[in-house]
Amino acid sequence: MTATTTTTRAEYCVVACAEAWRGDGEILATPMGTVPAIGARLARLTFSPDLLLTDGEAMILGDTPAVGAKAEVVEGWLPYRLHLSMVAGGRRHVMMGASQIDRYGNQNISCIGDWSRPDRQLLGVRGAPVNTVNNPTSYWVPRHSPRVFVDKVDMVCGVGYDRAAAAGPAASRFHEIRRVVSDLGVFDFETPDRTMRLRSVHPGVSVEQVLAATAFPLVVPDEVPATREPTEAELHLIREVIDPKRLRDREVRS
Repeated sequence: MTATTTTTRAEYCVVACAEAWRGDGEILATPMGTVPAIGARLARLTFSPDLLLTDGEAMILGDTPAVGAKAEVVEGWLPYRLHLSMVAGGRRHVMMGASQIDRYGNQNISCIGDWSRPDRQLLGVRGAPVNTVNNPTSYWVPRHSPRVFVDKVDMVCGVGYDRAAAAGPAASRFHEIRRVVSDLGVFDFETPDRTMRLRSVHPGVSVEQVLAATAFPLVVPDEVPATREPTEAELHLIREVIDPKRLRDREVRS
């Protein structure tokens, strides 16, 4: 059953993020950002019920509270050392942000400009290299523009397909960039040379808009589908259960 009420751009993004965790089974979902957090909860309440979620600190949630709400049921304890063990063992799927990302999926969250004298300091490399070579990784970009989707990142934090292949099996064996979701569409790397492909556009967005907002050549299929519609049940969960305060609309403009 498809939705009968008007779906917002933010809600399409939520559904697209949720789909990244489809079929993952009992692994730790680590969403970074409001829309990915809503998406992970939506996936857990629908087609991926075995996903593990945390409170963002050290508690594994036994229930699925609204974004920003406190869990009523705690299922377990996940201190930092065990969290790192899960990362190293591949039992996690993280959806990170990206200040820059290129055609091969190399991601930058550290600095803008030359490393020796950057124009802007960002978060730092953090755990991005370990994330990308050990467990499935996806990315969320709430403002798709040529400043984010760049020809070459200023610094590599998350490892892309070209660099993982060049580094050999130690980096490429478990390397997987599952999805890139932006406010314009959904992207993957299911191409012969592992460069970014346009997987779908959100309703109301044209392929030309996506190309104009991307600073490198995208692989574009002959027919690009629209991002799937949420069901009525999914819209109810998003609007009434997971995000009744409409925090999603602060991250994605209509």
